[in-house]
Amino acid sequence: MNKLQEKILTLKKERNALILAHYYQTLPVQDVADAVGDSFALAKLAQSAEQDTIILCGVRFMAESAKILNPEKTVYLPAGDAGCPMADMITPEDVLVLRRNYPDAAVCCYVNSTAAVKAVSDICCTSSSAEKIVRSLPNRQIIFVPDRNLGSYIAKCVPEKEIILFDGCCPIHDGVSAAEAEALKKSAPNAKILVHPECRPEVLALADYVGSTAGILDYARKTDAAELVIGTEIGVFDILMRELPDKKLRIIKEDFICTDMKKTSLEDVLACLEGVKPPVELPEAEMAAAAKSLKRMVEAE
Repeated sequence: MNKLQEKILTLKKERNALILAHYYQTLPVQDVADAVGDSFALAKLAQSAEQDTIILCGVRFMAESAKILNPEKTVYLPAGDAGCPMADMITPEDVLVLRRNYPDAAVCCYVNSTAAVKAVSDICCTSSSAEKIVRSLPNRQIIFVPDRNLGSYIAKCVPEKEIILFDGCCPIHDGVSAAEAEALKKSAPNAKILVHPECRPEVLALADYVGSTAGILDYARKTDAAELVIGTEIGVFDILMRELPDKKLRIIKEDFICTDMKKTSLEDVLACLEGVKPPVELPEAEMAAAAKSLKRMVEAE
């Protein structure tokens, strides 16, 4: 651990701060975090936080969620310009149009979305909780926003529901082609292919396991398979390379990197602890409306 990391750990205690990091963050950032997890785990940890200050090492929608669940706490996003292309693909107006077109449908909003979109949704979900949440809703019709790939996957898992999709996606996961997956399957026939449901349906069809970021990590840690192909952002690959040196690991696609997730530096985290960075602020009405859908997600687990 270097001097900068040591300074962060010392100041973290002095400031009564909780540092949360997503699995896609760089390993040095993860190493100073109190907890590392996927968006669902971080949402739950944020809600139960006892500390006065939360530093969310991730992207904007994650920090917004932490603030919404903890309006009385000070929440920081270390890299203020770390956004999410998927979240930017949909607006509240898009959701309201879908509501008018399907008045009997419930709106299930993937947590990878802005606070404003959450505010006009009925319930949020993550990739790990989406199937359970969609199945639990009393409505037969479910508007699923904004990820068409995750929505398509859930539609197959819950065929008794009619899933109405919005045409959004994660450009990083959606960029994986079936040809790339097939090529790896041919070159490594004994490898288990583990992919995130944000990938295209034709890629999921070639996988041995489809699951959330946390699910992929759990599968990789427990399987007896000696060779694995990781089909999600390279941060997960980096974690497993460090944890599982005896396994042969491959990444499903070259440059499988979320540049927004990689924007957070240790200097950014320190600046939050020193009060140099501005905290996350949201309009009160928007926070109150978005809190309903987020809290329903947490309570549904």
